[in-house]
Amino acid sequence: MDADVVVVGAGLAGLVAAVELADAGLQVAIVDQEGPQSIGGQAFWSFGGLFLVDSPEQRRMGVRDSLDLAWSDWDATAGFDRAEDHWPRAWARAFVEFAAGDFRAWLRYLGIKLFPVVGWAERGGGLAAGPGNSVPRFHITWGTGPGVVDPFAQRAAGHPNIRFHWRHRVDALTLAAGAVTGVEGVRLAPDEAERGVSTSREAVGGFALSAQAVLVASGGIGGNIELVRRHWPRRLGQPPASMLCGVPAHVDGRMLDIGADAGARIVNADRMWHYTEGVRNFAPIWPAHGIRIIPGPSSIWLDAAGNRLPAPNFPGFDTLGTLQYLRRTGRDHSWFITTQTILKKEFALSGSEQNPDLTERDWKAVLARIRGRAATPPVEAFKEQGEDWVVAEDLDRLIARMNGIAGEDVLDAAHVRRQIEARDSQIANGFGKDAQIAALRGARKYMGDRLIRTARPHRILDPAHGPLIAVRLHVLTRKSLGGIETDLGARCLAAPDRVMPGLYAAGEVAGFGGGGMHGYRALEGTFLGGCMFSGRQAARGIAEDLGP
Repeated sequence: MDADVVVVGAGLAGLVAAVELADAGLQVAIVDQEGPQSIGGQAFWSFGGLFLVDSPEQRRMGVRDSLDLAWSDWDATAGFDRAEDHWPRAWARAFVEFAAGDFRAWLRYLGIKLFPVVGWAERGGGLAAGPGNSVPRFHITWGTGPGVVDPFAQRAAGHPNIRFHWRHRVDALTLAAGAVTGVEGVRLAPDEAERGVSTSREAVGGFALSAQAVLVASGGIGGNIELVRRHWPRRLGQPPASMLCGVPAHVDGRMLDIGADAGARIVNADRMWHYTEGVRNFAPIWPAHGIRIIPGPSSIWLDAAGNRLPAPNFPGFDTLGTLQYLRRTGRDHSWFITTQTILKKEFALSGSEQNPDLTERDWKAVLARIRGRAATPPVEAFKEQGEDWVVAEDLDRLIARMNGIAGEDVLDAAHVRRQIEARDSQIANGFGKDAQIAALRGARKYMGDRLIRTARPHRILDPAHGPLIAVRLHVLTRKSLGGIETDLGARCLAAPDRVMPGLYAAGEVAGFGGGGMHGYRALEGTFLGGCMFSGRQAARGIAEDLGP
């Protein structure tokens, strides 16, 4: 045997599992089709959000949370309703217990620190029994995605029991007597392109590795638009004719089909998590490179025809519900209309590279977010250079420029003005019937929102808060919520009640556990945590099966 365990994928889930296995004395071979510059996979690019329950950070911010409340939110958000949801629901429950239990202490042990203000993502669909987070749970890693990856990447790089096989693309799982015994594929030509840039697929030779166990931790499908379209759920209508990619091209989902060809069971492939607030990157790294705006709750959201989205489709409230609504409009884009005041306080861009202050752990730069009228430098750069952004001193000019970049005169300035003026009329009175204004006032009762996330309510058309800014928004691919079905030890299933010997899966390729622990929707901060938890669970399952 070439190793005790072969791990396919050097992303976060694979690294977590490899380090745990190596610490247990097992010999681990990590194979990845990219080079060492891509260690950590998509976790490196992330904002670093982590879902924790009843944390010290929450309590310091006056947030009262509990395992029972978190599980109630998760179960309602997931909407488990299929026979295939047995293991996903079991994984979900185990993860929420982990988030309310050992997770915070494990982070501390790893040296991972958290930003003190807890964010409130996915605020919900409007009713207590519906989807969404009842309380803020989005903990930002101090150091963003790299701050999560580094402890595992550094340990893996120097571990005597771990060997990396970079630029090795797995094309098949090898089998003997019904058990997985290794992997085989091709060695790709060396390519030192920067992280995220598409690399050569020139094959320069073959390879095969044998092992007692193979762990698939190869990530999702978000960089493969063809695969996204293939699995796009009918309940969301037709997939957009044009989509942006939130992940590099090598996030191609190949191992799903390779696993299925070997006999692994794929479940919930139609469950996926794509954002509606994508903008084109003016300095793209990968094909169709999009960046997500992580919005606060104040901007006006219009469909492509200029109609204000109905409650509860407000910025930051219900990602899937808003996607479903917008797909019914028949257009591939929508619009934010906002002010400089809102932009400064509420607009963040997803990604470690878009948040250098947090990524570089620079408190001086973080505090600069609070001062002056300018937004963060990356947001201001997009405002100045992004092709989806327009700025004007008055609404008529703004609408004209919005029509200009859309390439058609669909937006009627008078119609848009009526809607904004109706919204603005609710500001002067402490009462009102506009659900979004009520939500803003409610949000500002939370210290974290009041400090850094939600602007003081004001009239959109008030020149004192200008200029006016409009942003054209696109659907942005991101996460697979289904995948290879596994039990709680990450053992892959060939049938609902039959384990496939020698094969394990963790991270996004397993729907972050079990074949879809999020169900239909996610609560945010659960993707990085899901990779960490499923990688650890996989390592423990493999170690148990292989024995001393």
